[in-house]
Amino acid sequence: MNTPFRSVAAVFLLLSLYAAPALAQSKKELINRIVLLQQPGVEAMARGLAEQPAVQLSMQARQLIQNVPADKRDAVVKALDTELKKYADEAVPLLRDRAIKLAPSVIGAELESNFNEDELKQLIAWFESPVIKRFQQLAPGIQRNLSDKLVNETRAQIEPKLSALEAAMAKQLGVTPASAAGAPGPAPAAAMPGNRGSGDSPRK
Repeated sequence: MNTPFRSVAAVFLLLSLYAAPALAQSKKELINRIVLLQQPGVEAMARGLAEQPAVQLSMQARQLIQNVPADKRDAVVKALDTELKKYADEAVPLLRDRAIKLAPSVIGAELESNFNEDELKQLIAWFESPVIKRFQQLAPGIQRNLSDKLVNETRAQIEPKLSALEAAMAKQLGVTPASAAGAPGPAPAAAMPGNRGSGDSPRK
């Protein structure tokens, strides 16, 4: 009597093993898996969007700080650092959390309309490749090194152009070049590509 039951159990086991991969390989689950794999990049994008306006304001403040009496500069710099940190502590999580919530609908819609299941599997294999993971870990450092080298090697050519631009803007605004840095610049939201901010601007 045990043999038929064992045979039936074996059949059910095989069926379950066969059905499980089929379920896991549904297009929706493949898309969800890719979205999850992209989460670190989504978070980095959100952080960049949040920090870019603060970086611009910090650069402007660095120029204006020269107008502050020398004996008060350290205190002003510390106060500015405190404000910048406060902004980052509030803006970065806000944009990060919102980006994570938006990613499935935005990325998922693109994947759904542009890739079939076989292509999605290829994407997953590529994203999960140890070589790709290692490259992605190295990529920020590579980009930073390239950026530093680019800035260092073009500073002599770019700084005069920036000075000329500052002087021209100051003339148009009717202010001295030293004060031109305080003139209205691009709104922080301008740093955000089209739909990615979804109304959650770091100006808040």
